[in-house]
Amino acid sequence: MKILIGGAWPYANGSLHIGQLAALLPGDVLARYHRAKGNTVYYVSGSDCYGTPVAIRARQENKTPQEVSEHYHSEFCACFEKLGFSFDYYGKTTSREHQEFVRKFHRVLYGGKYVYEKESPQAYCGACERVLTDRLVEGVCPECGGASRGDQCDLCGLVLEPENLLSPTCSLCGSIISFRQTKHLFLAISQLESELRAYLEEHPHWRKNAIAFTKKYIDEGLRDRAITRDLDWGIDVPKEGYDQKKIYIWAENVLGYLSMSELVAKKRGEDIRELWGENSKHYYVHGKDNIPFHTIILPSLLLGHGGKWKPPDEIISSEYLTLEGKRISTSRNHAIWVKDLVDDYHPDSIRYFLITNGPEKRDGDFSWREFINSHNGELLGAWGNFVNRSLVFVHKYFEGKVPQGELLPEIEAQIIRLFSHVGNLIEKGHLKQALDDVFVFVRYCNKYFDGEKPWETRQTDLPHCANTLFNCVQMIANLAILLQPFVPFSSKQVQEWLELSEKWDVCSVPENFRIPNPQVLFARYDKVDN
Repeated sequence: MKILIGGAWPYANGSLHIGQLAALLPGDVLARYHRAKGNTVYYVSGSDCYGTPVAIRARQENKTPQEVSEHYHSEFCACFEKLGFSFDYYGKTTSREHQEFVRKFHRVLYGGKYVYEKESPQAYCGACERVLTDRLVEGVCPECGGASRGDQCDLCGLVLEPENLLSPTCSLCGSIISFRQTKHLFLAISQLESELRAYLEEHPHWRKNAIAFTKKYIDEGLRDRAITRDLDWGIDVPKEGYDQKKIYIWAENVLGYLSMSELVAKKRGEDIRELWGENSKHYYVHGKDNIPFHTIILPSLLLGHGGKWKPPDEIISSEYLTLEGKRISTSRNHAIWVKDLVDDYHPDSIRYFLITNGPEKRDGDFSWREFINSHNGELLGAWGNFVNRSLVFVHKYFEGKVPQGELLPEIEAQIIRLFSHVGNLIEKGHLKQALDDVFVFVRYCNKYFDGEKPWETRQTDLPHCANTLFNCVQMIANLAILLQPFVPFSSKQVQEWLELSEKWDVCSVPENFRIPNPQVLFARYDKVDN
């Protein structure tokens, strides 16, 4: 089966923080699992380099938007590599391939029946003497009454146009703004209501936030959206008379999933049409603030294009992650930056914590105390301890060779069940439960080791001791496969020691197999005070 996994494209206007990482991490788990299942995976994402956020940062730092976006793109790539993200391609919206794909897509889009031209209000600040992009307009959200930008309310998630805001002002100088008429191209989303409603009803198993947000937008009445903007930094509009305008960022960045997967297909020599056919499955991984862009905007663009593109199958939309009980705020520097975290802590520790404590179904919280306890208690104390104590025992008392034994029926049954059970959970996006259930078995393995007391049976019943360690080695081998999508670094180390494949299936290590001298998988972290 062909599997497309699209990770949300982070804005290249600042460093990644742990909230963004928590939303993106499920994509790598899915990609690693599906590869182990033997599926053909297209795991793609990239840096969102255009748009106002990048231009604002460039102005603040007296740099060009290109310089700013390239800096953060490089930083993102380094962070993802250190964390083991296994992208088949991680690109950027400024790449030639993406720009060419987007312009080609839009030319076809403009020729269809869902794009039309009309005049619309354009925000203008008289004090600054400049046209304002949506993000440079601030005001009061008409839905929730909270402070909002001109493109989307961060509090309630409402997608906006600047003229919808109450009391709109210029974010640069604080002045009251006016609106001028200008000509733009619009996507007739309102004409696609029946298709979008049917699409939503076809996916009753999406996460609750995806269903609720999408239903809300449809029920409140879909509005047509401008797909061009008066910008200096963006992709040129491929239409005569629009030389001074750019493609609106939301109408091009979501097409990055298409442009990057096409690039992967070309490099592999594969037919991209198969990825968008019936024998495929598509996952889109992002935070809940991006839900409407993946369940309303992207499907509308695909329908409007008429190219028989497949809309998302699974929406893996996370809730928010707080930091020590408070909302992450980059402007107030109340955040943990991924670039700093990956330099100080084991990548598996970060991945494990953000999956088991992450915002999968409800808001999660990152606490330094809990992060340290999670590492020391679970990764080190349970998984690492079981591997170390078992393999060291084999080395010390069985010359490093897997002793003779027979896999106990109750252990074999648990392993067989786990591969099926955990695989089903991963495919449905229930990653927290999947990882938790694997660690239930990890704790069972430690209990088994303790209960069999090989340090005693080594002297009183050597065949029984050998059988105990044989079973422990088999459990370690299968755990390395089961844990590989979640904590790939320690899993890979064990897989190399035991010469295992990465195939998602029950495996075994033969008697007399010589295990190299095992190293400690994890070091203990010192406790921290909040």
